[in-house]
Amino acid sequence: MSPTFALALGGGGARGLAHIHVIEALDELGVRPVAIAGSSIGAIMGAGMAAGLSGREIHEHCRSVLGRPAEVASRMWRARPGTLSEMVESGIRVTQFNVERILKAFLPEGVPATFEELAVPLKVTATDYFGHSSAVFDSGELFSALAASAAIPAVFKPVMRGNKLYIDGGIYNPVPFDLLDGLADYTIAIDVVGAPVENDGRRLNSIDLMFGASQLMMQSIIANKLGQSQPDIFLRPPVSRFRALDFLKIDQVMAETVAIKDELKRAVDEILQ
Repeated sequence: MSPTFALALGGGGARGLAHIHVIEALDELGVRPVAIAGSSIGAIMGAGMAAGLSGREIHEHCRSVLGRPAEVASRMWRARPGTLSEMVESGIRVTQFNVERILKAFLPEGVPATFEELAVPLKVTATDYFGHSSAVFDSGELFSALAASAAIPAVFKPVMRGNKLYIDGGIYNPVPFDLLDGLADYTIAIDVVGAPVENDGRRLNSIDLMFGASQLMMQSIIANKLGQSQPDIFLRPPVSRFRALDFLKIDQVMAETVAIKDELKRAVDEILQ
């Protein structure tokens, strides 16, 4: 019997486009995870894979949308508040977009409405804001769970699911490989959080510092988790020079992280041998 694999995809905003290489590599190896866990962008990519989309299909969809600024603008327009009352209720805060609307405008049609319709079991992390704890979703409505996981503070509005308020899953669990314990023979985990890097002496603004501080916090959490237990394969593509919202730089992100495909293939081959 062939060994089984589980896959954990971490959060990191646009840096998570590198996850596409990972999904493509597993496709090329003929490895289909028996379970997937994801945080933020990793939850979104994981949902695509769990829905049965191939790495090539995810890649082509992302490039067809993010590689065309006019298409991005059109979809963002579709994600605007549906009614005047909704706009007024949100305070017309241009820095706080409704992430669930954005996901529905940008995700491919192959992603279903519920966890139960997925071809592969998926666990999605979020942060229970007032409960001061990590939350894990694996059943019920899918889009609200993905939205909660990706609700980066100060960029997206928090998400109400049930009677609780949720924000970005990466705050408590940036790379949720621990959620896959015992579900497969081997676990693969991909960290795309990155870390602040100097950038030609460019002066940092408050947004840069906020995102950079968040990266440092998440790397501290990851280091602590790795000190307690480690996945069988843990990889970090070179994503640090990209910002969390650099989605329009998809070509650069994909070009600079393509080596992760061969790195993952070698690691899986070592296990299979």
